[in-house]
Amino acid sequence: MKRLFDLILAVIASCILIVPIIIVALWVKLTSKGPALYWSDRVGINNTIFKMPKFRSMKIDTPAVATHLLQDPKSFLTPIGDFLRKSSLDELPQLWCILKGDMSFVDPLV
Repeated sequence: MKRLFDLILAVIASCILIVPIIIVALWVKLTSKGPALYWSDRVGINNTIFKMPKFRSMKIDTPAVATHLLQDPKSFLTPIGDFLRKSSLDELPQLWCILKGDMSFVDPLV
């Protein structure tokens, strides 16, 4: 039942958010070098590793460490990176992982 709920909600959200997703992807591409998406390894159910996409908010030459471990994280942000993070627009591509079944919506009732 939870998987069906995730699928239905992810499809509806994707349909509603497709235009903002395209606009943000173009905005990332036009304001910085490199791909629009950043794929990071995450641990899923049963300790399986899956690739999770986010819109890229950091420059492509940023060391692959947690942001809080960087000496000056703001210096690695793309021109729109700070806005993407504050607005959580960088998280929109994660809908793909929900559609694939790698992630699930958090249910506050469970």
